[in-house]
Amino acid sequence: MSGPQGAQLRTVISSVHRICPEFNPVQVLRRGGRSVLLVGTTGRTTAVAKCLLDHSPAWAERFRHEIATYRAFVRHRPPVRVPRLIAADPDNCTLVIERMPGRPASVQRHPVDSLPRADVRAALAAICRVNLWRPPAGMFDMPLDYGKRIARYHELGLLTDRDMGDLQKLLHGLAHVQGQFCHGDALLSNVLLSPAGPVLLDWDQAGWYLPGYDLATLWAVLGDAPVARRQISQHAQAAGPASRDAFLVNLMLVLTREIRTYETALQRAMEDPAPAGAGDCGEEQRLLLRRLHDDCAMARRAVRAAVGTR
Repeated sequence: MSGPQGAQLRTVISSVHRICPEFNPVQVLRRGGRSVLLVGTTGRTTAVAKCLLDHSPAWAERFRHEIATYRAFVRHRPPVRVPRLIAADPDNCTLVIERMPGRPASVQRHPVDSLPRADVRAALAAICRVNLWRPPAGMFDMPLDYGKRIARYHELGLLTDRDMGDLQKLLHGLAHVQGQFCHGDALLSNVLLSPAGPVLLDWDQAGWYLPGYDLATLWAVLGDAPVARRQISQHAQAAGPASRDAFLVNLMLVLTREIRTYETALQRAMEDPAPAGAGDCGEEQRLLLRRLHDDCAMARRAVRAAVGTR
């Protein structure tokens, strides 16, 4: 607990104790640049305390949204298992939830090794149950402004003029499509698998999206699972042309976001090389980027074909 990190940890623990005095910290589960996760106990319950370190407006807003989501789940249970809310402080961006037993479906954002098909099936089934849920009106909003996001990616040079035009055409045709409730960050690392059934974590982007947003996220990260990808594509398009178009818009935006994330990370790695002896993370990222660009080219062709049938 000494040094700058120790001081930061003491501050975090004191902010947790303000809302949950009985929280007894046991270990740091994860510490990133933006947040820290502590495992501890509250009475007989094992709990996780999550505290925001980066209080910039966008991250604070996301954290408060996650708190609001867990509070909403107290009144209206979703159709999947989620951690129980113990205490929360939106002003200081501190959250204490029950720690759920289970193992992550993947510890990587983009799994490198092939995953057991049963694990992928369980995660997909849980996501689909969430997508069928209709929480009461007014409880959740739309976290993603599609028009703005398309324009932003075009401005950054990530989408061509034709990409933007095609996506805007599909979006225009989807103006009256009913939104779908989505987790908003349906990564396999946010799914815990347990004998009692899958548990979904990290609800800071939950809300209403065009149908197929969660499925597009899962498709994007399952690069080494062609069978699962095929199932996801078929499921996303089963309801007809509108659901196909919505899935394709979502897929283009998700893949473009992933490309941007990993291009930025690779740029940083080149500017600040890893110390000798560290694994070649850069090569892994280059291979992943190549795959993401290939996926994006395939999605682009599908978008153009969909525009051609309108």
